[in-house]
Amino acid sequence: MAGVLQTASFSPSPAWWLQPLALAWLIRACDGQRPRRAALTGALFGVGWLASGLWWLYISMHDFGHLPAAVSALAVLALALFLSIYYAAGMGLAARWSAGAAPWRRALAFAALWLGAELARATILTGFPWIASGYAHAQGPLAAFAPYIGVYGITALAALVAAALALRRWTLLGTLVAGIVAGQFLPQDFTRSTGTLTVSLVQPNIPQDQKFDRERFDQNLDQLIALIRTARGQVVITPESVLPVPLAFLDDEHIERLRHDAETRPLLLGTFLGNTTDGFVNSLVGIGFAQRYDYGKRHLLPFGEFIPPGFHWFVKAMNIPLDDQASGQHERALPFAGQRLRPLICYEDLFGEDVVASALDGGDPAATVFVNVSNLAWFGPRMVQDQHLQFSQMRALEFQRPIVRATNTGATAHVDHRGRVLERLPPEQAGVLEVSVDGRSGVTPYARWLSTLGLWPLWALAALGVLPVLVRRRQGASRFA
Repeated sequence: MAGVLQTASFSPSPAWWLQPLALAWLIRACDGQRPRRAALTGALFGVGWLASGLWWLYISMHDFGHLPAAVSALAVLALALFLSIYYAAGMGLAARWSAGAAPWRRALAFAALWLGAELARATILTGFPWIASGYAHAQGPLAAFAPYIGVYGITALAALVAAALALRRWTLLGTLVAGIVAGQFLPQDFTRSTGTLTVSLVQPNIPQDQKFDRERFDQNLDQLIALIRTARGQVVITPESVLPVPLAFLDDEHIERLRHDAETRPLLLGTFLGNTTDGFVNSLVGIGFAQRYDYGKRHLLPFGEFIPPGFHWFVKAMNIPLDDQASGQHERALPFAGQRLRPLICYEDLFGEDVVASALDGGDPAATVFVNVSNLAWFGPRMVQDQHLQFSQMRALEFQRPIVRATNTGATAHVDHRGRVLERLPPEQAGVLEVSVDGRSGVTPYARWLSTLGLWPLWALAALGVLPVLVRRRQGASRFA
C-alpha cells in the first residue's frame, strides 16, 4: 500500500508530498525489525510502487506484442520484483547496521541507503531510473534545489525528511523544513537568454498497430506530410521513428517528397540510419539545413532496442520491429538560427549524467534548447505520457534549458528553463504545436560538478550517511572484545 501511495505522488497527480509520506511509512515499518524482515518489507514496497507505476508495460506486451495476458502481467511483476532487489538490500542493510543506534543515526542510515538503492537502479545494467523518487519533486518546494543537487540530491533530501518523520526526530525535521523554506530564496538564474526560435512540433497520432503496417505506409506518410505543410515555425520536429523504416530503404520518390517540403523550412525527421551489416540506429535526420546533420540514439532501451543476453526468445515472441539496434556515435548539438538544438531520443532524457556535456560552455558550443522526440504509443495514453513529461521538467530545472517534445501520441509539449509546461497538445490527437522557445546559455552548479565528478559525490554522500552507525558498531565490538 505504501508503494502504491508513492506511485500516486508522480504525474499526473500534483501530490508530490505523498512521496516522503510513503517513504516514511516504509522506514517506520522497517525500523527495529530483523534484517530479513526489513528486506522483505523493502521488496514489497518496491513491488507495489514499480508494478503500479510501470503497469503500462503490459500494453506493449499484450496489445502490441500479442503475448497472453497472464504472461504480460507476470512480466511486469517480474520486472518490479527484480528492480525491488535494490530496495530490499537497502532496507535490510539499514535495519542490520542501525540496530540499537541512536534515532538520528538510524535516520541517516535509512536515508543514505535509500539513496544508494536509487543510484544503483539508475546505473547498474545500463540503468532503469523510471519514476525514481526524486522526480516526484519536479513540482513543489524541493524543485528549487534541482539546479544545485539534481534529481538524486533531491532524492536524498526527501529521504532524510521521510526518515526524520518516521523516527519522530522533530528537531531534525524542523531543521530540514527550515532549510527547505530558506532554499526557496536561493539564486535560480544561472543561464541567460540567447533569443527565441519558433518551432513546429508534429504529433501525427498514428496508432502503434498501424505504424509498421506496410499497406498503410503511404497513407501514414501522406498524413505526416500534410501536417508538416501546415507548420509555421522556423524548424519542424517530428517524433521518434515517425518514418518507421530505415531511410536507406526508401525509394527516390518518397525521399523527394520529404525534401520538397523541407525547402520551405528545415525538418528534423525521426527515422533509422544504418544497414544490415553494421546495424540500424534510431535517429533524427536533418533535412533542409545548411549542413548535414544526424543524431543517433546512444542510450538504448533494454528489450525494446537491444536484447540482453538470454532474452532473445522473449523479445522475438513479441515481434518488435528493429528490436536489436546499434548505438549512435555522437552527441553534437545542431546549430540553427542562432540556437543549438540537442536531440534526446525517448528515454535518453532520464540520464542527466549523459546529457550534462551539452549543458557546459566548453570547447563545443553548448546546447541552448533540448529536443526530445518520443513514441509512447507502445504504452497507451494513461500515466506514461505524464511521467515522461515530468522527467523532462526535471532535466529543464537541472540545466536551465528549455525542452521541446515532439511525440507520436503525446505528450507533445514545451517546457521552459524553469521546468514549467507552457504549452501541450491533447493526447491521442493529431496536430502541430507551434511554440516560441527562449534558448538559454550558461551553466548551473549541478551541471558544473556533475560534469567533473559524475554521480560519485552522491555515492560518497550515501557512504557518509551510514558511517556513524558503522563506527558505532565497530566501537561497540571493540568494547565487547
